[in-house]
Amino acid sequence: MAWNEPGGNSNNQDPWGGKRKGGDRKGPPDLDEAFRKLQESLNGLFGGGKKRSGSGGGEDGGQRKGGGLGLLGIGLVVLVAIWLYSAIYVVDEQEQAVVLRFGKYYDTVGPGLNIYFPPFDRKYMENVTRERAYSKQGQMLTEDENIVEVPLTVQYKITNLKDFVLNVDQPEVSLQHATESALRHVVGSTAMDQVLTEGRELMASEIKERLQRFLDTYRTGITVTQVNVQSAAAPREVQEAFDDVIRAREDEQRSRNQAETYANGVIPEARGQAQRIVEDANGYRDEVVSRSKGEADRFTKLVAEYRKAPDVTRERLYLDTMQELFSNTSKVLVTGGNKGQNNLLYLPLDKMIESGRATNAPAIAGPAASNEIGARAASEAQQQHDTRTRESR
Repeated sequence: MAWNEPGGNSNNQDPWGGKRKGGDRKGPPDLDEAFRKLQESLNGLFGGGKKRSGSGGGEDGGQRKGGGLGLLGIGLVVLVAIWLYSAIYVVDEQEQAVVLRFGKYYDTVGPGLNIYFPPFDRKYMENVTRERAYSKQGQMLTEDENIVEVPLTVQYKITNLKDFVLNVDQPEVSLQHATESALRHVVGSTAMDQVLTEGRELMASEIKERLQRFLDTYRTGITVTQVNVQSAAAPREVQEAFDDVIRAREDEQRSRNQAETYANGVIPEARGQAQRIVEDANGYRDEVVSRSKGEADRFTKLVAEYRKAPDVTRERLYLDTMQELFSNTSKVLVTGGNKGQNNLLYLPLDKMIESGRATNAPAIAGPAASNEIGARAASEAQQQHDTRTRESR
């Protein structure tokens, strides 16, 4: 029931807890009186209230004191709630937090629920696993005093949050400055054709090494993971000329590759032929040397046998020689031994070989039959020669 409805306010009080003046006098509340009471309550809350004199002074003073203590308690609870809300924080799995107490480094906090004590403590929380990137592009002067435009991308991450927060005021700005310094140094010590063509990978490696050395010197807590030097280009004013140079270099490389391919096909073949000639020569040399040694040994042994039996050895040599000669011919002519004899003996060895093959085909064949027939013919010729020699004597 509302305070101003009939019968609803037996104590005859207004909404602010005060007695209504004039008894049952109806009318709007006195706004000045309401603001005055609110001001007194605030003054009592902060210790600035004054006691009222008169018969009703004790009752009003107790009400002001109780209201002030209630508001003070509510204010303290609100302040504690606000403090707890700002003091308790959660660090994610990919993050870390650095806590400073009275401006001095206190601790590095890992993932989880944590609390700190502001305003005595301050915290700095950063993602230490995410890989960040920074890009830069600008005109650089090369070693041979040419100007090129080099685009660059640097990938990095925070590996030491304490150094990242405390040692450098703006570590990422320092990273940008160090990147520009390293890039200009490396490009300034490299020729233009290397920057535009195949030298980009080596440049990226040198830039990364120099940049990391700068960051470690500054103790920024940043680690460079990758440096990518993109396709560099010459200034637009001379771009066509450099395109011609690149095409000429490509033609040179293609011609070189073709020459290497031809050389790889011809050189091994020539080496193989040369090796074959060398092996044939070595084989011929070994054969001649071995044959010569064999002939020398044979002659030495033959001399020893000749000294033992000269007639027999001479006769055997004669027969071997005639056998070797007759084995290579098909006709033999035998003349008389004396000067006065003009008789001629014709031995048709080819006919004799054919007849021998026809009669003794299973037993004798090929060169063996020819050798046997030749030896037989030589023996018969030798016997006839010896017979004529004895008759002439």
